[in-house]
Amino acid sequence: MGYKKNSRKNLTYIGKDGYKRFTDSEKIVHRHVAEMKLGRKLTPGEQVHHKNRDKLDNRRSNLWVFSSRKTHTNAHKQDKKRTGKW
Repeated sequence: MGYKKNSRKNLTYIGKDGYKRFTDSEKIVHRHVAEMKLGRKLTPGEQVHHKNRDKLDNRRSNLWVFSSRKTHTNAHKQDKKRTGKW
């Protein structure tokens, strides 16, 4: 049971928003990677964050999942206090 690994051909492109997307579905790659890491689909409200701020770095170890946009925004605010960068 659980979330099964998808057998995509992994054809991707970089969207206007700077995120990598699958060509066959328009799904954002980092959301797919986070789902594979968690073993379940993400809820619509869950937000995926790139720890190193690189939108193209979709390694599992570089992704955090936040329960809401608010908690994601708070993490950015804390990071800005620490580093001076949003």
